[in-house]
Amino acid sequence: MIKTKAYAAQSSTSELAPFELDRRSPGAEDVQIEILYCGVCHSDLHTARGEWHNTLYPSVPGHEIVGRVVAVGDKVRNFKVGDLAGVGCMVDSCGRCYSCHAGEEQYCETGFTGTYNGPVFGGENTYGGYSQTIVVKESFALHIKHTEKDLASVAPLLCAGITTYSPLRHWGAGPGQTVGIVGLGGLGHMGVKIAHAMGAQVVLFTTSSSKVEDGKRLGADEVCISTNPEQMAAYANQLDFILNTVAASHNLDAYLQLLKRDGTMTLVGAPAEPHPSPNVFNLIFKRRQIAGSLIGGIRETQDMLDFCAKHDIVSDIEMIPMDYINIAYERMLKSDVKYRFVIDMASLK
Repeated sequence: MIKTKAYAAQSSTSELAPFELDRRSPGAEDVQIEILYCGVCHSDLHTARGEWHNTLYPSVPGHEIVGRVVAVGDKVRNFKVGDLAGVGCMVDSCGRCYSCHAGEEQYCETGFTGTYNGPVFGGENTYGGYSQTIVVKESFALHIKHTEKDLASVAPLLCAGITTYSPLRHWGAGPGQTVGIVGLGGLGHMGVKIAHAMGAQVVLFTTSSSKVEDGKRLGADEVCISTNPEQMAAYANQLDFILNTVAASHNLDAYLQLLKRDGTMTLVGAPAEPHPSPNVFNLIFKRRQIAGSLIGGIRETQDMLDFCAKHDIVSDIEMIPMDYINIAYERMLKSDVKYRFVIDMASLK
């Protein structure tokens, strides 16, 4: 076993604090990664504070991991010591079901194993990236092609990047499409960047007038203040697709009315409380759809990383030391970050 320093929450009401855990020694098909940077996702906070009512304690969050390979098993073929590597939101799946065979491990019928908090449908706890090192199957490790100077900003791609890339790709965002991005936070700012790089006409919807210029800097062609009825009315029946990244319960009808006939609004934010039920007439009279999307499978996550490397896309980040994490959580709740905290794991002593 490998003794590993980490930060963990011991209960839903405790702050994250220093913790020591045991990592398994690398097996024949494993890679061991020294963690250099770990992004801070809102899911980390939800889990650490028990807001989804499924947390296994002690909880070591972190599933936006970038680091360097320091050991490989005898059967590992695609990684070598010294390589840059990433780990996203999952570290295992059944490998046998329809979804796994299709390269969509995130929809594994028996439930994928999260990088932290264990298997989706219950099982032994797993510990995430707020730690010095991680050991993972080669098949769940990812190659990083960005330059080393960008590694910290690459980390959030492992969740925020793939969470937005997957639905944008699945619903065909690209030239000739008008795509709305709702919210300019950790997910939304990646959605704007990726949709722009895909060639879509991008409309950002935000409640904050202070984010107008930033939205345009990130790649939005237009910015709409969603609390302004006149501005919202101007987009009625104009959008082919909406990616809704907001992680708080809100009125979906305001956005459904903006979709063209056969348009889709996909939800990727995961609020602690349900959204109010939408008006069915906003759906049936235009054959509109509300959909959901998770992360992507390993193959699609690698595609996303390669796409972002090609288009020079990284996350906008604020680097923090490990012992700042509890303050970062409070700031994240206030949307006081542009646009993703990333932990410098060298600060974990």
